[in-house]
Amino acid sequence: MDAVVVGNATLDVICFPVDDVPRNDSISFERSLVSPGGCGSNTAIGLCALGVKTALVAALGYDDAAFLVERYWERVGLDRRFVRHVNGIQTGTSVGLVDSQRQPRFIHATGANAHLGIDSLPVDAIISTGARALHIAGYFVLPGLLDSRLRQVLAKARQAGLCISLDVVNSPHMDDPSMLWLCLPEIDIFLCNAVEAQRITGEPDALQAAKNLRRRGAHAVVVKLGAEGCWLESQEYSQVFPGLPASVVDTTGAGDAFCAGLIAALLKDADLPQACEAGNAAGRRMVSTLGAVAGWFTR
Repeated sequence: MDAVVVGNATLDVICFPVDDVPRNDSISFERSLVSPGGCGSNTAIGLCALGVKTALVAALGYDDAAFLVERYWERVGLDRRFVRHVNGIQTGTSVGLVDSQRQPRFIHATGANAHLGIDSLPVDAIISTGARALHIAGYFVLPGLLDSRLRQVLAKARQAGLCISLDVVNSPHMDDPSMLWLCLPEIDIFLCNAVEAQRITGEPDALQAAKNLRRRGAHAVVVKLGAEGCWLESQEYSQVFPGLPASVVDTTGAGDAFCAGLIAALLKDADLPQACEAGNAAGRRMVSTLGAVAGWFTR
C-alpha cells in the first residue's frame, strides 16, 4: 500500500445546466451523470488512476447506492479493507446542480458518512499496510473526526513515517476550527481553497490566511486558487504556482483531484513545488469533464 485516504463517500447525481429550480414547475437539463462522489472517494479514485496503491477508510450503507459506488471502486482497484457498512443507514447521496457558469451547487444526504469517526481509524492497521501517506479528505464534513483524539492518531501515524495531509471542504463546522488548531502541528501538508482559508482564519486574503495557518503549526500550507493555480507557504517556499489554461465543463471534484495529483507526485519523490504543479495539472484535467472523477478516464 502506498496511501490511505480517510473521508466521505457518496453517490453523486450531477445535472447540467440547472440555473434555477422553481418550486411549482418542472425543469429540463441537457446532461446528467451518476458516479461516486465525496472528497474521500474522489481523492482515492484519483490516486488509483495515477498508479498509487490506495486504501480508503469510509462508511457506506447496505443499499443500491453502495453497490454502484463499490463497482466503480473495483474498476480502479481501490483497496476496501477499511470500508465499513452500516446497517439501517443509507449511503451518502449528493445531487449536484451545475449552472451555465460551470459552478455546482449540492444538496446532500450525509447518510453513513455520519458514522465515520475516530474509532473508525485503525491506526495500527493503517501503519501495518506499509503506506507512506495518510490523507484526511473533507475534514469539516466529518463530524466524527472533529475530536481532540484525532491529533493522537495523526501523531502516531506521523511518528511511523507517514506523510500526513489534510484537506477541508466548506461547512458550517468551519465556524469553530478549534479541533483543527489542535491537529495542525501533526499535519505535514494542510490544503484548502481561498474561500475556506479566509473563513477558517478570518484573514482578508489567501496569502495572509496561509501564513496564519503556518503560525498555528501546519508544516506546509497549500491554498488552491482555482484557475489561478495555488499558493504554497512553507519554511522553504512562499510563492504561487500558476494554473494551466483549461476548457471548463464542471469544477466538481477539482480540489480533490488536486490533492490526488499532489500526493501522487510526493510519493514519486517530487519536491513540494513539483507536487503543486502536479496538483494544478490534475485539477485542470478534472474540470474538463462533468462530475468529480470522470476526468481520470478520458484523454
